Amino acid sequence: MSADSSAPAAVSATMTTNSSASTSIPIPSTPPHVYNPGVSRVGWIGTGVMGESMAGHILAMQAPAPPATLTVYNRTLAKTEGLKAKGARVATSPEEVAKNSDIVFSIVAFPSDVRRVLMDAVIPNLKPGAIVVDMTTSEPTLARELAEFAASRGVWSIDAPVSGGDIGARNASLSIMIGGEKQAMDAVTPLFQAMGKNLTHCGGAGAGQHTKMVNQILIASGMVGVVEGLLYAQRSGLDPLRTIQAVQAGAAGSWSISNLGPKIINRDWTPGFFVEHFIKDLNIALAESKRMGIKLPGLELATKLYERTAELGASRSATTALMLALEDMNKQQTQQ
Repeated sequence: MSADSSAPAAVSATMTTNSSASTSIPIPSTPPHVYNPGVSRVGWIGTGVMGESMAGHILAMQAPAPPATLTVYNRTLAKTEGLKAKGARVATSPEEVAKNSDIVFSIVAFPSDVRRVLMDAVIPNLKPGAIVVDMTTSEPTLARELAEFAASRGVWSIDAPVSGGDIGARNASLSIMIGGEKQAMDAVTPLFQAMGKNLTHCGGAGAGQHTKMVNQILIASGMVGVVEGLLYAQRSGLDPLRTIQAVQAGAAGSWSISNLGPKIINRDWTPGFFVEHFIKDLNIALAESKRMGIKLPGLELATKLYERTAELGASRSATTALMLALEDMNKQQTQQ
């Protein structure tokens, strides 16, 4: 979700469209390649915790049928073996993916990876009319830069970060926040529907990433409340699980307290989304907020607490490991 799991989704995919699109970025002169089952060639870059499941859903498409080929690449090639066993072609470079694809999806770790993979390798090797869809949580300004660069080469660019975590990726129940031209989104909608249940066209280039920043701000501030409430319950002598049962049905109830609260109580920090990646997202949100001239103290506090969580050795743990920072803070307070 980038939190560590996915909330229950509707039975059928829903689509919400925002008709406003950026007018400052030129539209490619070549129409977008419309997904054609059994004919279109799809590429996928990034087969990590979420990417492998998402690409797997494209291979398993039934109505409509899957693409003619799915060519995959990952920096660690061993992580492509599962998809290879299901019929995917494995490429040795992002350039090879681009040369063998009409539509390319990417979900990598950091904005620097997005720039290196898409701007330096993929877009220059795509044919006019091709579509590149970046599903990484990245910088809105970079999404606009990519769209402008892609358009100059006749390629369509979509930013489409997701929410739902590893469970949402496995269950094809992701929420997909889409930025870019609507005609490009329409061209790849069957592929989005294979991965998610809630598809929202948020606006022009970068709008998907801005929407994902809203998502991450809500999660971060909400998680601070969850760990504070549970720490209070523990220190006051309450049974934490019974406390969750008492509050989750009222105004304080949330998906996080119901689904992630028990994991915190059991000290289960198994990651569906890494703390270090969440810190990256929060710093993007802080930078965008500064650029827009707004101050978000809750976001600032959550970022500092997550950075402390990483300092405590939990950078590759689940975002629920935020409890460690609160416990450390209170241990220091007691010692003083």
